[in-house]
Amino acid sequence: MQKEQVIIIGSGPAGLTAAIYAARANLNPLIIAGNAVGGQIATTSEVENFPGFDSILGPDLVQHMQAQAEKFGTRFEYDEVTEVDFRPGQPLRLKTYSNDYEAESVIITTGASAKKLEIPGETEFVGRGVSYCATCDGFFFKGKDVLVIGGGDSALQEALFLTKFANRVRVVHRRDQFRAGDFLQQKATENEKIQPVFDTVLDRIDGQGKVQAVQARNVKTGVVERWDTDGVFVFVGHFPNSGLFKGQLDMDPQGFLVVDKHMMTNVPGVFAAGEIMDPIFKQAISSAGQGCMAAIAAERWIESREEKTTA
Repeated sequence: MQKEQVIIIGSGPAGLTAAIYAARANLNPLIIAGNAVGGQIATTSEVENFPGFDSILGPDLVQHMQAQAEKFGTRFEYDEVTEVDFRPGQPLRLKTYSNDYEAESVIITTGASAKKLEIPGETEFVGRGVSYCATCDGFFFKGKDVLVIGGGDSALQEALFLTKFANRVRVVHRRDQFRAGDFLQQKATENEKIQPVFDTVLDRIDGQGKVQAVQARNVKTGVVERWDTDGVFVFVGHFPNSGLFKGQLDMDPQGFLVVDKHMMTNVPGVFAAGEIMDPIFKQAISSAGQGCMAAIAAERWIESREEKTTA
């Protein structure tokens, strides 16, 4: 059983910021990062709203944050937590594929995962024309015709990125206007490669070995059309990665962890930050701020326990 003061589960902006603050407090934090560092921001093309950078690629931002965390002594394990035991009054225990841990404090920053359309053909064509990451797969659609599904910030950001490769990017949204911020909407409107398609959903994705067409339906008129296309990029929101904690930590009806004003869950010593507990803001900078708060709260929690022990 490997004993740690602070274990951080997850390595996006919340986890990396928590690590920076915990390391500067001499808590020698361990990040269990999963297969790769960065979370969702690592698959984002251009980030223009993170303070200190006019514009920076998501992977580059992650690299800066990781280097800063390591500079102060954060350790990284590229492993996944498979089981937790957070029973109140008991030591906080975690299992990964390769080790067992006991921690004085745990900070959960497991983030969220992309929602799927849940339509015929979607699962079958993942990696063969269906994607949830334009940064990862955009290069493979040079000179192609692609669809982006969604109407929020992520959808328009990724649509703009795809215009670097694709000949045409149709942005398909179920409502009659986008939900993205005004700046992104303006940039999308000004880009001649982007074609908005409102009041429309996809009913199925078809092809032989790869995506070749979709069946689209206007939600107001009911008219169904078949469109030829080479790719479908899906950005219709995210769900919290909280399944590991069901039955142990309090959650809201959507599965987001519930925390108090000090970022602590219902189990003393267990904190949460970022999109695992944030159904409202869901920004890299708000996640980073929450990670800072969780680390400071964890430091104070550990100090209070030590004071009781020595009293």
